[in-house]
Amino acid sequence: MTTRALPVRGRSVRAILVRNVFVYRHTWSLLVAEILEPVLYLGSIGLGIGVLVGHLPGLARTPVDYAQFVAPALLATTAMNAALNETTFLMYSRLAVDRVYQPIIATPVGVFDIAVGEIGWAILRSLVVTTCFLAILAALGLIVSPAVVLGLLGAVAIAFCFACLGLLVATLVRGWQDFQYVQLVMLPMFLFATTFYPLGVYPRAIQIGVECLPLYQSIQLLREPALGEVSPPLLLSAGYLVLLGMAAAAVAGHRLRRILTE
Repeated sequence: MTTRALPVRGRSVRAILVRNVFVYRHTWSLLVAEILEPVLYLGSIGLGIGVLVGHLPGLARTPVDYAQFVAPALLATTAMNAALNETTFLMYSRLAVDRVYQPIIATPVGVFDIAVGEIGWAILRSLVVTTCFLAILAALGLIVSPAVVLGLLGAVAIAFCFACLGLLVATLVRGWQDFQYVQLVMLPMFLFATTFYPLGVYPRAIQIGVECLPLYQSIQLLREPALGEVSPPLLLSAGYLVLLGMAAAAVAGHRLRRILTE
């Protein structure tokens, strides 16, 4: 079987997006669960343990409540999880269990149209969840600066990066049991990427490793605007995420083509 690889056509990509929109009319509860998870973390750690922690040094050494420090990190984690869940677990199910894509490539929709469409849908899905959680943070008074609105642009970069990484993972796993390795990577990254404490608690050698984590760069991209600072280094964080996502997408696209056409 052969299939068209390039170019990606807008109409075909839209067809994938529309398909997912229709599917999610009946599975919208998944989005509710992804909003509820960071709310529970915020309540138990940000507000609960935050009572014991008190204040932390914010940007420019301005103290902030612990909950205000944790909130943008959870916002970045929410953007990450929403995109990653879509292109790992759910896409793997469509790829290997439901075999949704095999009939699709018999139409004018090509493999790379599918890849771009799924990445685009993951970004849209992530933005919906992130915006809802941001509204909850604002209602709780945990937003220090209105510059956090710029964080929605950062959330696009975060969602793009992790959607592409998730797509790559979906083409690499051999079965459901392999997803335990995904969790083995994601959970430590969530715990150690300055989600709950500043980078300065680590020795410098460990700081360098933490700074290489995509979640750390994601947290920086949202935490600084949320705490009232918009500076040029944010462009480096955004660039890191975009470049990593593009590299993952390039590899994932070719692997997906091989899977669907062999």
